[in-house]
Amino acid sequence: MQTVFTTDQVHARDRFDYWHSVACQRIVEHETIPADRLNFGASIEVGGLGNLELVQFHNSPMRVSHTLAHSDRARSDQLFVCYQVSGSVFMAQNAREVTLSAGNLTLIDPLLPYDCRFFDGSKTLVVKVPRLELRARLGRNRELVARLVRPIRLDDSLTLTLTAMLPSLAANMAPVTEEMVGNHAVDLIALSIARTLDGETVRVSSSKAILLARIRTAIEARLTDSNLHAQDIADAVGISVRYANELLSAQDTSIMQLVLARRLARCRYALEDPDQAHRTVSEIAYGWGFRDLTHFGRKFKAAYGITPSECQMLARRM
Repeated sequence: MQTVFTTDQVHARDRFDYWHSVACQRIVEHETIPADRLNFGASIEVGGLGNLELVQFHNSPMRVSHTLAHSDRARSDQLFVCYQVSGSVFMAQNAREVTLSAGNLTLIDPLLPYDCRFFDGSKTLVVKVPRLELRARLGRNRELVARLVRPIRLDDSLTLTLTAMLPSLAANMAPVTEEMVGNHAVDLIALSIARTLDGETVRVSSSKAILLARIRTAIEARLTDSNLHAQDIADAVGISVRYANELLSAQDTSIMQLVLARRLARCRYALEDPDQAHRTVSEIAYGWGFRDLTHFGRKFKAAYGITPSECQMLARRM
Protein backbone atom coordinates (compact mmCIF):
# COMPACT_ATOMS: atom_id res chain seq x y z
CA MET A 1 0.00 0.00 0.00
CA GLN A 2 1.26 3.45 -0.89
CA THR A 3 0.57 6.49 1.29
CA VAL A 4 -0.75 9.20 -1.03
CA PHE A 5 -1.71 11.68 1.66
CA THR A 6 -1.08 12.45 5.30
CA THR A 7 -1.78 15.59 7.31
CA ASP A 8 1.48 15.20 9.25
CA GLN A 9 3.40 17.59 6.97
CA VAL A 10 0.53 20.00 6.25
CA HIS A 11 -0.17 23.22 8.13
CA ALA A 12 -3.16 22.90 10.49
CA ARG A 13 -5.22 25.49 8.63
CA ASP A 14 -4.85 23.60 5.32
CA ARG A 15 -5.16 20.01 6.50
CA PHE A 16 -8.86 19.47 6.07
CA ASP A 17 -9.18 21.17 2.68
CA TYR A 18 -6.17 19.28 1.36
CA TRP A 19 -7.50 15.98 2.66
CA HIS A 20 -10.96 16.60 1.21
CA SER A 21 -9.59 17.22 -2.28
CA VAL A 22 -7.49 14.04 -2.20
CA ALA A 23 -10.32 11.96 -0.69
CA CYS A 24 -12.76 13.08 -3.40
CA GLN A 25 -10.25 11.95 -5.99
CA ARG A 26 -9.09 8.69 -4.38
CA ILE A 27 -12.26 7.48 -2.65
CA VAL A 28 -15.44 9.16 -3.94
CA GLU A 29 -16.82 12.65 -4.35
CA HIS A 30 -18.58 13.91 -1.22
CA GLU A 31 -19.26 16.76 1.19
CA THR A 32 -17.65 16.68 4.62
CA ILE A 33 -18.08 18.48 7.93
CA PRO A 34 -15.20 17.83 10.38
CA ALA A 35 -15.87 17.81 14.12
CA ASP A 36 -12.72 19.91 14.71
CA ARG A 37 -11.31 21.57 11.61
CA LEU A 38 -8.19 23.03 13.25
CA ASN A 39 -7.15 19.71 14.81
CA PHE A 40 -8.13 17.52 11.88
CA GLY A 41 -5.84 14.58 11.05
CA ALA A 42 -6.03 11.92 8.36
CA SER A 43 -4.08 9.71 5.98
CA ILE A 44 -4.90 7.77 2.79
CA GLU A 45 -3.18 4.66 1.42
CA VAL A 46 -3.93 3.05 -1.93
CA GLY A 47 -3.08 -0.25 -3.56
CA GLY A 48 -4.46 -3.01 -5.72
CA LEU A 49 -4.95 -6.76 -5.74
CA GLY A 50 -5.85 -8.27 -9.10
CA ASN A 51 -8.83 -6.27 -10.34
CA LEU A 52 -9.63 -4.93 -6.88
CA GLU A 53 -8.75 -1.35 -5.92
CA LEU A 54 -7.88 -0.82 -2.25
CA VAL A 55 -8.17 2.46 -0.36
CA GLN A 56 -7.41 2.54 3.35
CA PHE A 57 -7.81 5.71 5.37
CA HIS A 58 -7.99 6.97 8.92
CA ASN A 59 -9.45 10.31 9.88
CA SER A 60 -10.60 12.47 12.76
CA PRO A 61 -14.34 12.48 13.56
CA MET A 62 -16.45 13.93 10.76
CA ARG A 63 -19.75 13.71 8.87
CA VAL A 64 -19.78 12.74 5.19
CA SER A 65 -22.59 13.12 2.68
CA HIS A 66 -22.51 11.54 -0.78
CA THR A 67 -25.41 13.40 -2.37
CA LEU A 68 -27.61 12.68 -5.36
CA ALA A 69 -25.49 15.09 -7.42
CA HIS A 70 -22.34 13.22 -6.40
CA SER A 71 -23.99 9.89 -7.26
CA ASP A 72 -24.80 11.11 -10.76
CA ARG A 73 -21.09 11.76 -11.33
CA ALA A 74 -19.78 8.59 -9.68
CA ARG A 75 -18.13 5.74 -11.57
CA SER A 76 -20.76 3.23 -12.60
CA ASP A 77 -18.45 0.21 -12.80
CA GLN A 78 -17.64 -0.25 -9.10
CA LEU A 79 -19.24 -1.16 -5.79
CA PHE A 80 -17.65 -0.42 -2.40
CA VAL A 81 -17.03 -3.11 0.19
CA CYS A 82 -16.33 -1.16 3.38
CA TYR A 83 -14.38 -2.98 6.11
CA GLN A 84 -13.80 -1.28 9.44
CA VAL A 85 -10.23 -1.76 10.63
CA SER A 86 -10.58 0.16 13.92
CA GLY A 87 -12.97 2.53 15.61
CA SER A 88 -16.47 2.79 14.19
CA VAL A 89 -18.53 4.52 11.52
CA PHE A 90 -22.27 4.98 11.06
CA MET A 91 -23.59 4.56 7.50
CA ALA A 92 -27.03 5.08 5.99
CA GLN A 93 -28.11 4.15 2.45
CA ASN A 94 -31.32 3.05 0.78
CA ALA A 95 -33.40 3.65 3.95
CA ARG A 96 -31.15 1.37 6.02
CA GLU A 97 -28.67 2.22 8.75
CA VAL A 98 -25.65 0.26 9.89
CA THR A 99 -22.88 0.92 12.40
CA LEU A 100 -19.58 -0.68 11.44
CA SER A 101 -17.39 -1.67 14.37
CA ALA A 102 -13.87 -3.02 13.99
CA GLY A 103 -13.93 -6.31 12.10
CA ASN A 104 -17.29 -5.74 10.35
CA LEU A 105 -18.06 -4.94 6.72
CA THR A 106 -20.90 -3.69 4.56
CA LEU A 107 -21.66 -2.95 0.90
CA ILE A 108 -22.18 0.61 -0.39
CA ASP A 109 -23.26 1.62 -3.89
CA PRO A 110 -21.69 4.93 -5.02
CA LEU A 111 -24.52 5.35 -7.55
CA LEU A 112 -26.89 5.90 -4.62
CA PRO A 113 -26.73 8.73 -2.04
CA TYR A 114 -25.44 7.83 1.40
CA ASP A 115 -24.41 9.46 4.69
CA CYS A 116 -21.64 8.53 7.11
CA ARG A 117 -20.49 9.62 10.52
CA PHE A 118 -16.92 8.68 11.44
CA PHE A 119 -16.07 8.48 15.13
CA ASP A 120 -12.77 8.92 16.95
CA GLY A 121 -10.10 6.37 16.04
CA SER A 122 -11.83 5.34 12.81
CA LYS A 123 -9.81 3.49 10.18
CA THR A 124 -11.61 2.10 7.15
CA LEU A 125 -10.66 -0.10 4.22
CA VAL A 126 -12.67 0.39 1.03
CA VAL A 127 -12.40 -2.45 -1.48
CA LYS A 128 -13.58 -1.20 -4.86
CA VAL A 129 -14.99 -4.28 -6.59
CA PRO A 130 -15.97 -4.33 -10.28
CA ARG A 131 -19.75 -4.03 -10.33
CA LEU A 132 -20.10 -6.84 -12.85
CA GLU A 133 -18.15 -9.22 -10.59
CA LEU A 134 -20.53 -8.77 -7.66
CA ARG A 135 -23.60 -8.56 -9.89
CA ALA A 136 -22.66 -11.93 -11.39
CA ARG A 137 -22.57 -13.43 -7.91
CA LEU A 138 -25.48 -11.56 -6.31
CA GLY A 139 -27.70 -10.32 -9.12
CA ARG A 140 -29.14 -6.80 -9.33
CA ASN A 141 -30.40 -6.13 -5.84
CA ARG A 142 -30.35 -2.82 -3.98
CA GLU A 143 -31.57 -4.66 -0.89
CA LEU A 144 -27.97 -5.80 -0.37
CA VAL A 145 -26.49 -2.37 0.45
CA ALA A 146 -25.98 -1.28 4.05
CA ARG A 147 -26.22 -4.81 5.41
CA LEU A 148 -23.95 -5.72 8.30
CA VAL A 149 -21.57 -8.67 7.98
CA ARG A 150 -20.24 -9.73 11.38
CA PRO A 151 -18.13 -12.74 12.48
CA ILE A 152 -21.13 -14.78 13.60
CA ARG A 153 -20.71 -17.77 11.27
CA LEU A 154 -17.35 -19.43 10.75
CA ASP A 155 -17.44 -18.68 7.03
CA ASP A 156 -18.20 -15.01 7.73
CA SER A 157 -15.16 -14.94 10.01
CA LEU A 158 -13.11 -16.27 7.10
CA THR A 159 -14.53 -13.54 4.83
CA LEU A 160 -13.64 -10.81 7.32
CA THR A 161 -10.19 -12.21 8.04
CA LEU A 162 -9.28 -12.38 4.35
CA THR A 163 -10.66 -8.88 3.71
CA ALA A 164 -8.55 -7.50 6.55
CA MET A 165 -5.46 -9.13 5.01
CA LEU A 166 -5.88 -7.63 1.53
CA PRO A 167 -3.75 -4.49 2.15
CA SER A 168 -0.85 -6.59 3.42
CA LEU A 169 -1.07 -8.84 0.35
CA ALA A 170 -1.20 -6.03 -2.22
CA ALA A 171 1.92 -5.84 -4.43
CA ASN A 172 3.55 -8.67 -2.48
CA MET A 173 2.53 -11.59 -4.69
CA ALA A 174 2.81 -12.64 -8.32
CA PRO A 175 0.05 -11.16 -10.50
CA VAL A 176 -1.56 -14.53 -11.08
CA THR A 177 -1.63 -15.18 -7.33
CA GLU A 178 -3.17 -11.76 -6.72
CA GLU A 179 -5.87 -12.59 -9.24
CA MET A 180 -6.62 -15.90 -7.54
CA VAL A 181 -6.78 -14.37 -4.05
CA GLY A 182 -8.90 -11.49 -5.32
CA ASN A 183 -11.39 -13.86 -6.93
CA HIS A 184 -11.67 -15.93 -3.75
CA ALA A 185 -12.13 -12.77 -1.68
CA VAL A 186 -15.00 -11.61 -3.91
CA ASP A 187 -16.58 -15.08 -3.72
CA LEU A 188 -16.50 -15.04 0.09
CA ILE A 189 -17.68 -11.43 0.35
CA ALA A 190 -20.60 -12.16 -1.98
CA LEU A 191 -21.61 -15.21 0.07
CA SER A 192 -21.51 -13.31 3.36
CA ILE A 193 -23.47 -10.37 1.98
CA ALA A 194 -26.06 -12.68 0.42
CA ARG A 195 -26.60 -14.45 3.73
CA THR A 196 -27.55 -11.18 5.43
CA LEU A 197 -30.85 -11.60 3.56
CA ASP A 198 -31.65 -14.95 5.16
CA GLY A 199 -35.16 -14.96 6.53
CA GLU A 200 -36.27 -11.93 4.50
CA THR A 201 -38.51 -11.88 1.45
CA VAL A 202 -36.70 -10.05 -1.33
CA ARG A 203 -36.62 -10.24 -5.12
CA VAL A 204 -33.33 -12.14 -5.24
CA SER A 205 -32.44 -14.71 -2.58
CA SER A 206 -28.97 -15.73 -1.43
CA SER A 207 -29.23 -19.09 -3.22
CA LYS A 208 -27.74 -17.78 -6.47
CA ALA A 209 -24.56 -16.56 -4.79
CA ILE A 210 -24.25 -19.81 -2.87
CA LEU A 211 -24.68 -21.91 -6.02
CA LEU A 212 -22.09 -19.85 -7.91
CA ALA A 213 -19.62 -20.31 -5.08
CA ARG A 214 -20.30 -24.07 -5.06
CA ILE A 215 -19.73 -24.24 -8.82
CA ARG A 216 -16.38 -22.47 -8.46
CA THR A 217 -15.39 -24.68 -5.53
CA ALA A 218 -16.30 -27.85 -7.44
CA ILE A 219 -14.24 -26.70 -10.42
CA GLU A 220 -11.18 -25.83 -8.30
CA ALA A 221 -11.29 -29.25 -6.65
CA ARG A 222 -11.30 -31.08 -10.00
CA LEU A 223 -8.90 -29.13 -12.20
CA THR A 224 -6.33 -31.93 -12.28
CA ASP A 225 -8.87 -34.39 -13.73
CA SER A 226 -8.11 -34.57 -17.46
CA ASN A 227 -11.45 -36.32 -18.05
CA LEU A 228 -13.48 -33.59 -16.38
CA HIS A 229 -16.81 -32.77 -18.04
CA ALA A 230 -19.44 -30.12 -17.38
CA GLN A 231 -21.82 -32.82 -16.12
CA ASP A 232 -19.33 -33.77 -13.39
CA ILE A 233 -19.41 -30.22 -12.03
CA ALA A 234 -23.18 -29.95 -12.28
CA ASP A 235 -23.60 -33.30 -10.48
CA ALA A 236 -21.26 -32.19 -7.69
CA VAL A 237 -23.33 -29.03 -7.14
CA GLY A 238 -26.67 -30.82 -7.56
CA ILE A 239 -28.02 -28.78 -10.49
CA SER A 240 -28.28 -29.25 -14.24
CA VAL A 241 -25.54 -28.24 -16.66
CA ARG A 242 -27.99 -25.87 -18.32
CA TYR A 243 -28.80 -24.05 -15.09
CA ALA A 244 -25.14 -23.89 -14.04
CA ASN A 245 -24.22 -22.31 -17.37
CA GLU A 246 -27.16 -19.94 -17.06
CA LEU A 247 -25.82 -18.73 -13.71
CA LEU A 248 -22.30 -18.36 -15.11
CA SER A 249 -23.51 -16.53 -18.21
CA ALA A 250 -23.83 -13.36 -16.12
CA GLN A 251 -20.01 -13.43 -16.02
CA ASP A 252 -19.79 -14.19 -19.74
CA THR A 253 -18.52 -17.68 -19.08
CA SER A 254 -19.64 -21.30 -18.77
CA ILE A 255 -18.53 -24.36 -16.81
CA MET A 256 -15.91 -25.48 -19.31
CA GLN A 257 -14.75 -21.94 -20.09
CA LEU A 258 -14.20 -21.40 -16.38
CA VAL A 259 -12.39 -24.74 -16.12
CA LEU A 260 -10.06 -23.64 -18.91
CA ALA A 261 -9.45 -20.21 -17.36
CA ARG A 262 -8.67 -21.69 -13.93
CA ARG A 263 -6.34 -24.36 -15.42
CA LEU A 264 -4.45 -21.69 -17.37
CA ALA A 265 -4.13 -19.54 -14.25
CA ARG A 266 -2.80 -22.51 -12.27
CA CYS A 267 -0.30 -23.33 -15.00
CA ARG A 268 0.86 -19.72 -15.21
CA TYR A 269 1.40 -19.66 -11.45
CA ALA A 270 3.48 -22.84 -11.66
CA LEU A 271 5.53 -21.52 -14.59
CA GLU A 272 6.32 -18.31 -12.70
CA ASP A 273 6.96 -19.97 -9.33
CA PRO A 274 10.72 -20.18 -8.61
CA ASP A 275 10.11 -23.23 -6.41
CA GLN A 276 8.77 -25.05 -9.48
CA ALA A 277 11.48 -23.94 -11.91
CA HIS A 278 12.71 -27.53 -12.23
CA ARG A 279 9.41 -28.68 -13.76
CA THR A 280 8.91 -28.88 -17.52
CA VAL A 281 6.09 -27.14 -19.36
CA SER A 282 4.55 -30.49 -20.29
CA GLU A 283 4.65 -31.76 -16.71
CA ILE A 284 2.84 -28.65 -15.50
CA ALA A 285 0.25 -28.74 -18.29
CA TYR A 286 -0.53 -32.42 -17.85
CA GLY A 287 -0.60 -32.00 -14.07
CA TRP A 288 -3.39 -29.43 -14.36
CA GLY A 289 -5.60 -31.52 -16.61
CA PHE A 290 -4.51 -30.61 -20.14
CA ARG A 291 -4.27 -33.57 -22.50
CA ASP A 292 -2.87 -31.84 -25.60
CA LEU A 293 0.23 -29.61 -25.43
CA THR A 294 -0.57 -27.89 -28.72
CA HIS A 295 -4.02 -26.98 -27.45
CA PHE A 296 -2.53 -25.84 -24.14
CA GLY A 297 0.08 -23.65 -25.83
CA ARG A 298 -2.46 -22.03 -28.13
CA LYS A 299 -4.91 -21.24 -25.32
CA PHE A 300 -2.12 -20.00 -23.02
CA LYS A 301 -0.82 -17.55 -25.62
CA ALA A 302 -4.34 -16.34 -26.39
CA ALA A 303 -4.88 -15.64 -22.69
CA TYR A 304 -1.52 -14.11 -21.74
CA GLY A 305 0.13 -13.00 -24.99
CA ILE A 306 3.19 -15.24 -24.60
CA THR A 307 3.88 -18.96 -24.90
CA PRO A 308 4.26 -21.15 -21.80
CA SER A 309 7.99 -21.54 -22.49
CA GLU A 310 8.44 -17.78 -22.79
CA CYS A 311 6.55 -17.29 -19.55
CA GLN A 312 8.84 -19.72 -17.76
CA MET A 313 12.01 -18.19 -19.21
CA LEU A 314 10.95 -14.65 -18.27
CA ALA A 315 10.26 -15.78 -14.70
CA ARG A 316 13.71 -17.40 -14.43
CA ARG A 317 15.43 -14.15 -15.47
CA MET A 318 13.78 -12.15 -12.71
